[in-house]
Amino acid sequence: MKFPASPWIAALMILTHTVRGELKAPLQTEEMTNGSQTLAPLAQLQTQVIRSTALLMNAQGKPTATATWVGEEGYFITKASEVPRLEDCTVEHSSGPNARIREIRRDTKHDVVLAQAIGVQKVSPVRFDSSKKLTFGQWIVAPSRGTDLKIGVVSAKRRPIKGFGAAIGIRMDDRTAAEIAGVRIVGVAEDSPAATAGLRADDIMIELAGESVREFRRVNEIISKRQPGEEIAVKYRRAGKEDLLHVRLASRTKVLSNWDGEDFANGGISIRTDNFAEILQHDLPLNPTDMGGPLLDLQGRAIGLNIARVDRVTTFALPSEIFWPIIEKWMEADLHPPKAVPANALESSPPQPVKKMQPNG
Repeated sequence: MKFPASPWIAALMILTHTVRGELKAPLQTEEMTNGSQTLAPLAQLQTQVIRSTALLMNAQGKPTATATWVGEEGYFITKASEVPRLEDCTVEHSSGPNARIREIRRDTKHDVVLAQAIGVQKVSPVRFDSSKKLTFGQWIVAPSRGTDLKIGVVSAKRRPIKGFGAAIGIRMDDRTAAEIAGVRIVGVAEDSPAATAGLRADDIMIELAGESVREFRRVNEIISKRQPGEEIAVKYRRAGKEDLLHVRLASRTKVLSNWDGEDFANGGISIRTDNFAEILQHDLPLNPTDMGGPLLDLQGRAIGLNIARVDRVTTFALPSEIFWPIIEKWMEADLHPPKAVPANALESSPPQPVKKMQPNG
């Protein structure tokens, strides 16, 4: 073996070899790449978390969001904009056939809905705790697909997320001829709300939310006043025939991502991705259908609710302080509706005069 002529080069080779040796991880290849090895210490926590959640299935029997149990009597919360017709969905749970749903209250501002799985009892509700001590880079976990547990870290500071309005994902003809009596669609973004509802290029929109439309500016005005997740009725003409369908609006930022193909690369993002008063940001590899599930620290304390899958490395969660006090009040009101007046209260009322009967004729 020949040594380098320069002593500096020899020293560099020795240093490089030493550094490589120090950086080598003390793990086998399988231990570094096998997710089950990473999650093994969290097995007990995974069991607890999965018992505290359920999947919401749409009318076609497909998962649409995750339900987080918040009351033993079958009360749950989820992401409101993913379930505009919640009572058409069912809850898939382990103790019996899918349960029907009773919607109780909906909060469009925070994108949360409280509901109850009819006939489901003795579930394992989560107990939300303060998220104030959560730090940048802290380990956190969340359920995925109803069976898995994902682990990641807090990836940014908590902050408000500005809203950029709603959209349906179409391009319109800004010079539609007056004799057409409507607004012609010239393009539909793939996987957009318009495409999902069934609108196509060359359709003529003639009514939006019950209002006749004649120019594209008015279409934009009607849509921009609404929240992502809301449904809007669209009356249109195709090949001379009129028909009606409903489009569920999405965040404008989501629709713009679709035009660039970003949504497909990510495996899908949420219908509503902005306009939140405050969020926790993390990097857990979740799916849009995992939204509505809890966010927890490694001690199993629920500190937030996953509310929006934004892109391949970004998910937003609502801090528990934002929504939990509201949910508690709603549940309390639903569990304890106004009671009948007690009998002793009636006894204390002053006697009422008896009305005398008048003779007939």
